[in-house]
Amino acid sequence: MNEMTIGELARRTGLSVKAIREYEARGLMYTVGRSAGNYRLFDESALWCAQVIAALRAVGLTVKEIEGLAGVYLTRREEPIGPHIAPLLRRAEQRIDERIAALEDMRRRIHQYRAQNAAALAGRPGADFAAHDPRRRTHAA
Repeated sequence: MNEMTIGELARRTGLSVKAIREYEARGLMYTVGRSAGNYRLFDESALWCAQVIAALRAVGLTVKEIEGLAGVYLTRREEPIGPHIAPLLRRAEQRIDERIAALEDMRRRIHQYRAQNAAALAGRPGADFAAHDPRRRTHAA
């Protein structure tokens, strides 16, 4: 059996050591024990799990969703996992669509702000952003 430390697993998968520790704590991957120097040791199954987790995260699934999939995968081994992934991909895509809509709305607000404040943004006299700041008003004595 080819064992590797957490650092080697991180290098081979591109995951951070912190992420690997989190996934291990959540039960998404397991160590095969500890080295003589008390380092966590992982095997090829942990490498496979890390690669699957990274691939699912890369397409927008949350760690919580992956935890749910892992539960199905481990408890219902006779069932294909694909039909359980499909609705999660739809949900991830919906989250992306919502983010895109929010970003497009922000872009519209930026354009509107630019249009409404063109003179101030160009630095024209009398169009200063601070013109209405009550702290800048001079008081006649």
